[in-house]
Amino acid sequence: MPHTDLIQAALDAREQSVAPYSKFNVGAALLTAGGEIISGANVESASYGLSCCAERVALFKALTDGHHIFQALAIASPGGAAPCGACRQLIVEYTEDAEILLIDSNAPENPKSTRISKLLPDSFTGEDL
Repeated sequence: MPHTDLIQAALDAREQSVAPYSKFNVGAALLTAGGEIISGANVESASYGLSCCAERVALFKALTDGHHIFQALAIASPGGAAPCGACRQLIVEYTEDAEILLIDSNAPENPKSTRISKLLPDSFTGEDL
């Protein structure tokens, strides 16, 4: 589970976060099946519902660039927070249970590894339609 480059990409993406209200800067990086790393950071709005999490920014960028198979997702935040419910739903639909690395930006040397199937058991996807 090293993924050193992926972890660094998530930490670097965190530096691009636009979080003037919460000050909770998050970076995410996806490793594609082809070995490319696509990153994103959270972007906040004064109308909080319009904000977008780093995980979704990275996923949307990857999908719209034509990537559809992912090996891993790294998320860097203070405390190593797990994805919110909206992000979990999109992750379960598009990553086929790729490894998820939760990185505490204050202690990045100890990432926690998990899978979306653990974070969102009994999920609902397009296959259920």
